[in-house]
Amino acid sequence: MSRTELGVQQTRVVLTGYFLGLGVVMAVWGARMPAVQHTAHLTTGRLSLVLLAAALGMVAGLQTGGRLAARPARLPLLMVCGSVALAAALALLGQCHSLASLLVAALAFGAAHGVLDVAVNTAAVRCQNMAGRPIMSRLHAAYSIGALGGAALAAATAGTAHSRLFLATGATLAAMTLLTVPRTLVLSGTDQSWAGVNHEPGPARSASGKVWLLGALAAAALLGEGAAADWAAVHVHTLHAGTAVAASAFALYSTGMAIGRLTGDRLTTRFGAPTVVRTGAVLAAAALATGVQCSSVPVALAGWAVFGLGLSTTVPCLITAAGRRGPRAVATVSVTGYLGLLTGPALIGALASATTLATALLLPALLAAALAVLAHRALETTTP
Repeated sequence: MSRTELGVQQTRVVLTGYFLGLGVVMAVWGARMPAVQHTAHLTTGRLSLVLLAAALGMVAGLQTGGRLAARPARLPLLMVCGSVALAAALALLGQCHSLASLLVAALAFGAAHGVLDVAVNTAAVRCQNMAGRPIMSRLHAAYSIGALGGAALAAATAGTAHSRLFLATGATLAAMTLLTVPRTLVLSGTDQSWAGVNHEPGPARSASGKVWLLGALAAAALLGEGAAADWAAVHVHTLHAGTAVAASAFALYSTGMAIGRLTGDRLTTRFGAPTVVRTGAVLAAAALATGVQCSSVPVALAGWAVFGLGLSTTVPCLITAAGRRGPRAVATVSVTGYLGLLTGPALIGALASATTLATALLLPALLAAALAVLAHRALETTTP
């Protein structure tokens, strides 16, 4: 094994740990949200303010991280600081018992999430460029697997106070981060310049038409993820399924997502990113449209599972494409994409109020179809 190959392998191991940890933290936070609401005696409206604070913090963190990550040597330090800050913010959230304290902690939590997100994705793009082959999908699979593990952990500790769970999870993440500091600080390739990146001035590079197209497609894909997280169980429950069966809808979606990402790199290497994303998007659109228009519970569950499978490679490929234009482009695509994730569920709820839930859930299916149409234009030059 050459020195470069060894460096790439070691970097992949470190990055996999960061993606895995990020997935665990976000799942634990989301799964125990009702406990946070109950402890602080929050109405639904006030809980929405806490989530908005986290979203605003994340946007700020993504933008700040994008600027700081423009210097490759800063990437390892950004990853360490972002991870420790996220761990501390999660632990702090568990100790908050008022709206004011939750708003401050959520803002910090979102900012740390944003910095870590752009840092690990930028480092992953650099590692992929060094490897000369797609590896982004498998790294994102680590996030999906971490999210599944975090959800399972939250379910298994349902009888434990969320403050203890948040503290234990945060302490574990911080400890693991500090233990890997020596390896993180020598990540392979972080002392090299951005080869093959568009070197126009930052604002022009970040705001180019291609970057905004990538961001719009990321928003379309992540709107589907938000729809699955918030509406899949509700949809299946409307078909007169039991609570446990309905709850399995999102788990099946997440499983499809993880499986697709574990195999995505091999498919991208063989067929190219545009073909893989386009084919997956067509599959996702057809599966979800069929699942929400049928009154059969098994068909609905299969629809959500295949929807996750079909969209699984989209975000990794879009991040890869953005990475070719530098960390600010990664931040721009991430911010735009998360807007879809955050606003999508509310938009679907509004459409469902005006029509029916089954009709409203055709929106992510239509966006997946649009993604299939535009994939080639956005990704035609993104395979390493």
